[in-house]
Amino acid sequence: MLALRVGSVSMSTSLFRHASFEISVADPMTLPQAGGGEIAFAGRSNAGKSSAINTLAAHTRLAYVSKTPGRTQLINLFRLRNGAALVDLPGYGYADVPEAVRRQWQGLLEHYLTRRTALLGLVLIMDARRPFTELDRQMIQWFGAGGKPIHCLLTKADKLTRQEQAKTLAAARRLASTDFPGVSMSLQLFSSLKKTGVDEVERVVGKWLGVAADEEENGLPAKGEKAGSPNTSMITEVPAQGGKAGEDSSPSEDYDR
Repeated sequence: MLALRVGSVSMSTSLFRHASFEISVADPMTLPQAGGGEIAFAGRSNAGKSSAINTLAAHTRLAYVSKTPGRTQLINLFRLRNGAALVDLPGYGYADVPEAVRRQWQGLLEHYLTRRTALLGLVLIMDARRPFTELDRQMIQWFGAGGKPIHCLLTKADKLTRQEQAKTLAAARRLASTDFPGVSMSLQLFSSLKKTGVDEVERVVGKWLGVAADEEENGLPAKGEKAGSPNTSMITEVPAQGGKAGEDSSPSEDYDR
C-alpha cells in the first residue's frame, strides 16, 4: 500500500486499484494532454501483459485478455486515481499478422516511447520461462538509452518451482548486469494467478511517480519480508553499472498482449 500525500494529509491506498479506462488511440498524436506522469507497459504478445495489468488494478476486465496473441493494436490509456496514467502499448513479436500491421505497431511504440514527455518509465513484461528474447533485448537497449528506468516483470512464475524461481531471478540479474550495464533497470518475479508481486510493482512505480511507500517511510519490511532479512525482497535492482536486489513469484495466464 502507498501513502498519497495531499497537503499534510497522508492517505493509504493502492496505486493501481480503481484505475479506469480513458481512451484508445491508433495515433499517439491524438492522446489527450498529459494530466500527470505516465507509466508504459510493454512486452511480447504472449508474455501476460494484460493479465498483469488486470491483477495490478484488481479488475478482471480492465485490459482485454485474449486467447489469441497480438490482439492489442492500439495504445490504451488508463487513468489512476492520483492523476497519473498507465499506458498499455501494443504487444510485439507476434508473427501471425500482416507485415503492414507489424510496421504500424512498431510506429506506435516508437512514437509514444520517444516523444511522450510525460512518460516516466517502462514496465517491461517478460515470461519468466523465456526472459530476454531478442525483441526484449532490443526494447531494453533502445528505450534504456534514453536514461529512463525500466522495471521488468518476470511473469507466469507460478509455472516454476521455488528453486526454479530463485535460479531464474538470479540468472536474470546476472544477465541484466552484464549485458545492459548502462541501463537503469530492476527486476522481479510476478504472478497474476497467485496475485504475488503487486506490492513490489507499486513500490517501484510509486517512486517514479513521487509517491512514498508506507513501509519505506516507517522503516518497515514489505509484506512477506522479515525484518533484518535483506535477501527476501522480491525486487532485483540493476543500477546503471550493474548492481543487486531481491526476489518474487508469478502467473498462469491465457495468451494476452
